[in-house]
Amino acid sequence: MRTIGIIGAMDLEVEKLISSMKEKKEVEYARRKFYVGKLENANVVLARCGVGKVNAALTVQMMVDKFNITDIINTGVAGSLDEKIDIGDMVLATGAVYHDVEAVAFGYERGQVPQMDVFEFPTDKGLVDLAEKSCLKVNPDIKVFKGRIASGDQFIADKETKTTIKKYFSPLCVEMEGCAMAHAAYVNNINCLIIRAISDKADDSAEEDYPSFEKKAAEHSAKMVIEMMKNI
Repeated sequence: MRTIGIIGAMDLEVEKLISSMKEKKEVEYARRKFYVGKLENANVVLARCGVGKVNAALTVQMMVDKFNITDIINTGVAGSLDEKIDIGDMVLATGAVYHDVEAVAFGYERGQVPQMDVFEFPTDKGLVDLAEKSCLKVNPDIKVFKGRIASGDQFIADKETKTTIKKYFSPLCVEMEGCAMAHAAYVNNINCLIIRAISDKADDSAEEDYPSFEKKAAEHSAKMVIEMMKNI
């Protein structure tokens, strides 16, 4: 039987999902609260991981070890790196890379984690397709894009850094947790989906746009995930 792990970095990204759960019980482990129960037709474990790559990977591993999850869904917000993708739109990752990893001096490609057998960590096509179908149904007012995302322990809010990330990695958006979750899913051989609602343009306007649009972005993501759980 499938058990779906659902993780968001911040309270805003998971509170709607937690409140929608049934048969819910709370389990605390390693300073994190895990909510175990049902969301629509699916058995789920839901948690807020906190910001950044280490928090993200730790929480995936805890869910694998303690709750035997078979799939991980990471929902959150991101900054757009593509002019076609506007604030409010949705990006579904087909793969994820680290933009802040560099071991070029040892012969590795920029972004490559040394001694890992992949450069880009994959996501699950079946989950991506279900997410796209679900988003188009419940969020008809926004556009959905599929492609690479880039992750790093930085909030990108300047054009120079944005341009550098685009040059080396060509991602659709940039954020702080997704690749770490895809990495953890990869080594544990579980399915992964990364959902990113666009909250800003990852440039000099990001600090102003992010607080204004993060709530709406989180609402779009929550509606899509709930719809997915009806059909997973």
